Amino acid sequence: MGIAILVLMAVGVVLMLTRVLPTAFALVLLALGIAVLAGAPMTGAKDSILTGVLQTGSATLASTMIAVLLGSWLGTLMDETGIAGTLVRKIVEFGGERPSVVALGVFAVSILCGSITGSAPAAMLAGVVGIPAMIAVGVSPVAAGGTVLMGISAGSPLELAVWQFLSDALGAPVSDVKSIMIKLFPMALVVGIAYVLVQTRRGARHTWAVKLDRPKARVRRGDAPWYALLSPLLPIVLALGFAVPIVPSLLAGVVYALVTTTKWGELSGRGLRSLYKAFDVAAPPIALFVAIGMLLAAVKLPGAKGALTPIVASISPSGAVWFVVVFAALVPLCLFRGPLNVFGLGAGVAGVLVTGGIYPLPAVVGLMASYNQVFSVSDPTSTQTVWASQYAGVRPERAMVSTLPYTWLVGLGGMVLTAVLYL
Repeated sequence: MGIAILVLMAVGVVLMLTRVLPTAFALVLLALGIAVLAGAPMTGAKDSILTGVLQTGSATLASTMIAVLLGSWLGTLMDETGIAGTLVRKIVEFGGERPSVVALGVFAVSILCGSITGSAPAAMLAGVVGIPAMIAVGVSPVAAGGTVLMGISAGSPLELAVWQFLSDALGAPVSDVKSIMIKLFPMALVVGIAYVLVQTRRGARHTWAVKLDRPKARVRRGDAPWYALLSPLLPIVLALGFAVPIVPSLLAGVVYALVTTTKWGELSGRGLRSLYKAFDVAAPPIALFVAIGMLLAAVKLPGAKGALTPIVASISPSGAVWFVVVFAALVPLCLFRGPLNVFGLGAGVAGVLVTGGIYPLPAVVGLMASYNQVFSVSDPTSTQTVWASQYAGVRPERAMVSTLPYTWLVGLGGMVLTAVLYL
C-alpha cells in the first residue's frame, strides 16, 4: 500500500507540473486517493474520509488563513494609502544616480513588504515603483526583478503568516517556529545584500543607454505621513519584542495603518473597501491552504502512516552530515511545484517525516523553512517571480538562473543550522 501511495503522489506531481489541474484541486484529489488507499471508512469515526479528511482537514490551517487575510489587508492598505510607494520613492530620492544604493533601498523595502504579505502582492508593493526606478539608474532588468524577489525572500522569515502556517501544518509551537526563522533571517539578509551588490555591478548600464519599456505604473498618490511608514514594522515588533500572538499583531498593524493615513470620517469606508480587496488577494492562498489541510489529514491517517513510515524511513538520510548533503542536493525538487514545495505536496512529505518520527519536529520545520527560501524566489511558476520578471521585461526562467545560486546557498545554510541545532 505504501508503494501505491507514493505512485499516487508521483501522479499528483505530474498533474501539477503539467498544469492539467490547479495545485489546490490536485492536492484535494490526492488527499482523497490516499485516504481510500489507507482504508479509511467513508463516514463515522474521526479518521473517516468525510469527517477526518474533508471536514477536519479543511479547517486544519484556519489560523493560517486568518493570518494570510490580515497580512493581505495590511498590504492592500499599504498600497492604497501610499505607504509602500512613499517608502520606495524616499529611498530612490536618497540614492540618486547610484545604482547599488537605489537597489539596496528597494531591497530593504521589499524585505518589509515580504514580511507582511507574500506572493505577487509583495512584489507589486515594492516593484511597481522600485523596478522602473532601478532600471532608470542603470540596473539591468534581470537584476532589478531579482532584487525585489531577494528582498521578499529575506523578509519571508519575518512573515507572521508563514510562522502560523508552519506551526499549523507541522504541529510545532509558534515559539519554536519563531526561533528557527529568526536564526534564518540573517543568512537570507546577508546573501540578499551580496546578490544586490554583485548583480548591480555586473549588469549595470549607463542611464543614457537604458530603454524603458515597462508596463505603466499606477497613478502616484501623495506621500504618506512619516509615522505611517512604521506600519509594516509594528506587527513584527509586537510579535518578536512583546510575544503578542500573530493575529493580534497583524490586526494592530492594520488599525495603525488606517488611523495614521485616513481622516476620521473615512475610516470605515476605507477599512471596508480595503478588506474586500484583501479577500481577492488572499483567496488563492486560502484555497491552497484548505487543500493542504486535507492532504495533511490524509497522510496522518493510521493506515497511511503505517504504510509510508517504513518506506520513508528507509530512504531518509541518517546523521547530520548526510541530512545536509542529501537534502541540499534535492533543492531542485522544491521548484516547479515539486514534491518538496511545502505549499504543495511537500506539506504531505513533511507530515510523513513528523508523524513517522523520522526526524525531530524542529528539524523538519527547519528543513521546510530552508526550502521555502529557495522556491519563494527562484521558482519560475510562483506568482511573485512571474510578476516581478515580467514587469522588468524578462522571462521568469532568467530570474531563476540569476537567483538560484544565492537562494540555494541560503537553503544550504538553513539546513546546516538545522543539523547543528537539532540532529
